[in-house]
Amino acid sequence: MKTQLSRKAAHRIYIAAAVVILTVIAVGFLLPIVLTVTNSFMESTEISANYGVIFGSAGTVNKTYIAEKVNLKFIPDQVSFSQYITAFVKSPAYLLKFWNSVILVVPITIFQICVALGASYCFARFTGKFRSAVFFVYIILMLMPYQVTLVPNFLVAQWLHLLDTWWAIILPGIFSPFSVFILTKFMRRIPSAMTEAAKLDGAGEWKIFSSVYIPLCKSVIYSVAILVFIDYWNMVEQPLILLSDPEMHPLSVFLSKINAGDIGLAFAVATIYMVPPLLLFLYSEDYLIDGISYSGGIKG
Repeated sequence: MKTQLSRKAAHRIYIAAAVVILTVIAVGFLLPIVLTVTNSFMESTEISANYGVIFGSAGTVNKTYIAEKVNLKFIPDQVSFSQYITAFVKSPAYLLKFWNSVILVVPITIFQICVALGASYCFARFTGKFRSAVFFVYIILMLMPYQVTLVPNFLVAQWLHLLDTWWAIILPGIFSPFSVFILTKFMRRIPSAMTEAAKLDGAGEWKIFSSVYIPLCKSVIYSVAILVFIDYWNMVEQPLILLSDPEMHPLSVFLSKINAGDIGLAFAVATIYMVPPLLLFLYSEDYLIDGISYSGGIKG
């Protein structure tokens, strides 16, 4: 009896310790986000008083970090929307960069999923050595970092006369192998009995694809869409290499230039930049968890 009580007590202590540790880790991850949001509502004078000059002036070549102690302040003395007024009204360039990000990322996310659904259905439904070889190539391409394929992408875009156009980024993004790999692995878990039952009802390949596979893959489609959106929403190398016109750069590239100037404005623009992926995650959180865990009603 005492042994059982001691085990229960030890288990409760273990659970409590795990909760405390995980809470501390979660707070540590959230602190930079909270700091960014709250500081975006501070006046420039208050930000300067707390942080001083983080960098040297934007015109200097050698930028030095501040040597004095930084006062991290999470609650502003007086709430101000001046930084947001500057971002939305006084300096429309920031808002333009935001829409550049939307124009680039949304088509990539939508059409990459569309292409991946068709390719994944073929990989999952049909067998053969040729299919295995092509899928192996997809895996190799997925494992390669973007820096490895940057030069070939640049040369192909130059050959197709797509440099300095959004197509130079959108087209490679549409045919990225990441979504194909994830969706194929999920579709292969769909029981063949469902396909056979659909065939007995007179369904063809398109009917099986649209009425059986896509509904069952709803959770993983959402999860892949979120991951693709976040990946390309934060892209930096592609616009810097393939777009020479700064007016076409997304906000992810432009944020570094803001940091060299007004820190308060950088907080406000960074907060605006976080809104779309955050809303997408909150709306599709359940689907993301189901997709990653390969659930969604299909147990292999």
